[in-house]
Amino acid sequence: ITRLDVGSGAEAEAFKRDLELATFKVTSVEAKPAKRHPQPPFTTSTLQQEASRKLGFSPAHTMRVAQRLYEGVEINGETIGLITYMRTDGVDMAPEAIAQTRRVITKDYGERYCPDVPRRYSAKAKNAQEAHEAVRPTDLGRRPGMVVRQLDSDQARLYDLIWTRTIASQMESAQLERTTVDIDAAVGPRHIQLRATGQVIRFDGFLTLYREGRDDPDAEGSTGDDDDEKRLPPMKAGDALRRERIASTQHFTEPPPRYSEASLVKRMEELGIGRPSTYSATLDVLRAREYVKIEKKKLMPEDKGRLVVAFLESFFRRYVEYDFTADLESQLDRISNSEIDWKQVLRDFWRDFSAAIDGTKELRTGEVLDALNDLLGPHIFPPKEGGGDPRACPTCG
Repeated sequence: ITRLDVGSGAEAEAFKRDLELATFKVTSVEAKPAKRHPQPPFTTSTLQQEASRKLGFSPAHTMRVAQRLYEGVEINGETIGLITYMRTDGVDMAPEAIAQTRRVITKDYGERYCPDVPRRYSAKAKNAQEAHEAVRPTDLGRRPGMVVRQLDSDQARLYDLIWTRTIASQMESAQLERTTVDIDAAVGPRHIQLRATGQVIRFDGFLTLYREGRDDPDAEGSTGDDDDEKRLPPMKAGDALRRERIASTQHFTEPPPRYSEASLVKRMEELGIGRPSTYSATLDVLRAREYVKIEKKKLMPEDKGRLVVAFLESFFRRYVEYDFTADLESQLDRISNSEIDWKQVLRDFWRDFSAAIDGTKELRTGEVLDALNDLLGPHIFPPKEGGGDPRACPTCG
């Protein structure tokens, strides 16, 4: 019913023994209504993320399949494009598409699932241009089951994902009830305060159709849907409770999880690195040049990738900083608004970049090795378990 952080293993075992002897009583019950709102329809990055989580598609494969859906498939002798343009950072939909979505919701799920007012979304991504609509079916009345025979397996699965997300984005919010129960555990004169939390769905709303995936459901601190919606039995203040079991587990602080392709796309979008058309291409380059490899859906850096990054960070730091691409995009936007001269932007860039290139031409090999040694030394020569110089020759010392 609860999680307690009680320090060392010995302390935890003593605490567990006390709880084995305790009597339990409910001291208070608090139930609060809450709502969960649907996510907006897909942009390029969110489509790539969800297709990776739910379908196991790489971003590049997602874009190839989406391209075929956009270009069109033959239905009753006519080539029909099934989705709107798939390279977009916009989340808005055309008024006629919203109206059609609401009609489908009312027909398929009933009026209760269609909110009184259409939902409007705005992009949160850095430097979003929103030149195109969100990724959505061109005809919301064309349900996945109606086109499945004209599509191959991957096309059908991706179209179903896009259709489902679009419909869900205009559905009513889910109504929840979050319950918190405070419990007193009495061990003789000593009282230990425990807490149980649970969540009950009172009205499923958009959840009847769609639930967003998670980047890393196994990561520490991450909970799945079953945990989020754990039901509690009816309780009221003063109720005596019966102990069934007490579990004692040990947790260690762990480093952040490795990026998956989905979570890396999400992070690039947050940092303003690249545009919808470049996310999958960036990941393709990382793999093609063997800078990373994929193990259990995680991106693992290869030594070649570490070497390139160390060199660039040592001698071209400005051009691999997170904000460089975002700053350049801002300048391009200002050029398009006639606020600054494009030739001056190019002159400023080339002056500094050319100087950085000329500077590396003058470097001696030893200077490059010293810089790489500072950054890569701990990786190439990890500390030995028994101590001693990690760089010493294992044969002669």
